[in-house]
Amino acid sequence: MKNYFERKEETELNLKEDKMQEHYNNLIMFLIESKIIELVAWAVVVDTIFGLARAVRERKLNSCFGIDGAIRKISMIVSIICLAVVDMVLMINLIGFVPEKIRAYLPDGMNTIGIAEFFGLLYIAYEIVSILKNMALCGLPVKRIWNVIYRFLNQYTDELPDSDEMDGNSNIGSVHGYQKQKNKNT
Repeated sequence: MKNYFERKEETELNLKEDKMQEHYNNLIMFLIESKIIELVAWAVVVDTIFGLARAVRERKLNSCFGIDGAIRKISMIVSIICLAVVDMVLMINLIGFVPEKIRAYLPDGMNTIGIAEFFGLLYIAYEIVSILKNMALCGLPVKRIWNVIYRFLNQYTDELPDSDEMDGNSNIGSVHGYQKQKNKNT
């Protein structure tokens, strides 16, 4: 027969387990119900498909190419999950950091954006640029769409690829031809 203290300890342990299960369920529901996070997932899938098509077209399909892209995609998804956990703890609203023009495109009734969704918006912009670049380099006629997206995103960042890169005539991002940094001590 258990004494009072053993029963109390067992009850407290059960309450802690129930609380952890509740937090886990809340996290899963948040990740499932967030439209922004859903869009990130779809953008990752679409970009992966067009990146694969581009690699096949350019005959550059190899394990190094695939692993590099996969690491970036997995890192985005893992960071979203980790930031969702931070959102559950801190409950910060970053809607004020989202420009009014972009807020107009958010789902109706969305008046709060946590850290995970804020980074999700950034990841969506990154993925859109990557998708359009891969589509253009696959030979699809997306130049007009790219120009519209470029003008819109150019208002908020100067980190967009240039026209040469979209046409496939650039070596931006290549380190070949650059000298190694010299050691100051030598």
